Parts: sequence; C-alpha cells; structure tokens
Amino acid sequence: MRQKLTVLIPCKNEQRNIRPCIESAREIADEMLVADSGSTDATLDIVRELGCRLIEREYVNSADFKNWAIPQAAHPWVLVVDADERVTPQLAAEIKGVLADSPRRDGYRILRQNYFFGHPIYHCGWNTDDVLRLFRKDVCRYQTRRVHAGVIVDTGSVGRLRGKFLHYTYWTFNQYFEKFGRYTTWAAQDWYDAGKKAGFFKLLLRPPIKFLHLYVLRLGFLDGLPGLMICMLSGMYVLVKYAKLWALHHARPQPDPEAVRAPTRHEDSAADPSSRQGERESRARKA
Repeated sequence: MRQKLTVLIPCKNEQRNIRPCIESAREIADEMLVADSGSTDATLDIVRELGCRLIEREYVNSADFKNWAIPQAAHPWVLVVDADERVTPQLAAEIKGVLADSPRRDGYRILRQNYFFGHPIYHCGWNTDDVLRLFRKDVCRYQTRRVHAGVIVDTGSVGRLRGKFLHYTYWTFNQYFEKFGRYTTWAAQDWYDAGKKAGFFKLLLRPPIKFLHLYVLRLGFLDGLPGLMICMLSGMYVLVKYAKLWALHHARPQPDPEAVRAPTRHEDSAADPSSRQGERESRARKA
C-alpha cells in the first residue's frame, strides 16, 4: 500500500526561493505544508497562491521550530525541504519508489549538491553533505540543540537514497554573515551548556587545521576561488565559535557608571517634588 507524504517547508522571507522549492516537490506531495516564522515579504502571498497549507509560529531555533511543525503533518511520512533546496527529478522518482510499498526503513538520508554564490561546489567536504529528511513522523524528532541538530530515529532504522537535493546556500555575503552570527552564538551556547571550554591551543590551532583539512585533504583547491573562500570562512567559523565560548566563561561585564554614580544636589532637588515647590515659593516671595 502506498504511503502518503507531507512535504514540510520551514521558511521566513523566502520570496525568491519559495515558488521553485514548492514546484520542485509538488509532484511527490500528498500535502504541501509550509511552516512560516514571520515573513514580511511576499512569501505568504506566494504560498497562498500555490494552494499550500500554511501554519505560523515564532522562531526560536531550527530544531524547536521543526519539532513543532512535524506533528501537524497530515500524513505518516514527512519530507523536510528547506526553502533554499530543490527536489531533483531523480530524487522525486526514488522517493516515490520507496513509498510505493511498505518502506524498509523508518528514515532516509539524502545527499545535497551545494552551491555557493551560484557556483556548484564539488569538494571542500561539501560533496559528502547529507541530511536525514525523509522519515516516519511518529518515530522521529530533531535533537534538542540550538544549531546543527540532527534527526533522532527511535528505532535506529535508517537508510540512504541516491538522489540529491540541490542546495543554494548563499547568494550574498549579507546572507552568509547574518546566519554566521546566529549559528556561532548558538554553537558556543550549546558547548557552554555541555561544560566545554576554549583554551589557548584550541583557539590557536583548530581554525587553521580546519582550513587545511578542507582545502588540502578534502581537495577544496579544486573548486577555485569559491573553494578557497569556503575553506577560509569555515576556519573563521571555528575561530569565532571558540572565541564566543571563551567569552561565555571569561568575559568581564562592562561596568555601568550610571548604576553606581551618586546623584548630584541638583538632581536630588529635581527629583524631589517638595523641593521644587519650595523653590517656586521662594521665587514668588522675592518677586
């Protein structure tokens, strides 16, 4: 018996992505469910125009938001597709085949072909990027983490598909650094909660090691200048995560001179209504 599928698309302000994302997945969806977290552009108009079911809630972090949305799917199987991803025809055909009968697994990992500023990236560690996105909603949930939370499959039954998502990561540095700031902060907070610390050698060695691993061992140099930028930015990402973790443990709060400053006599008088009344009466007598 064919299993029915809800395609879940979490989004916010994705007017340039949402239409092609929905259209790429519509062929395999018994339900198109869009979970929006406060769009202020034309995203919601496009979603309604395309006839998708829409749910809305404030965003805390990715895992929290998806764990809220997944139980609202109408069907037992869910495919989570980010707005900047596209379901390829090959992946769509494979998912149809998996769901045509009783699937052998409860969750399936899917590879992604990543793009950076519109350029396909074939190395830098991005060539092995896969995500667990197709799963039975009753036995799966996202980890309780602020960033890079994976899907937990209670049964442990996980397979892998051959088809790929197309993933258009960033088109501008504004997009990149907006997410960079949030994710490095959240990653540092997750580490802090886990009791991790950032010492001298981690700050000194982990960033360049990350760069060399991706650029040399993972052949990032074969992706040209986009590959160089990705590997350097990845090293900087590691540096900033550790720096923010160090700050959570050791940063000294900025003193507030206003909190400890004694009020002047003039300020005392200005704050005391009886004093102001006395000043007015004194000026009246002199007049």
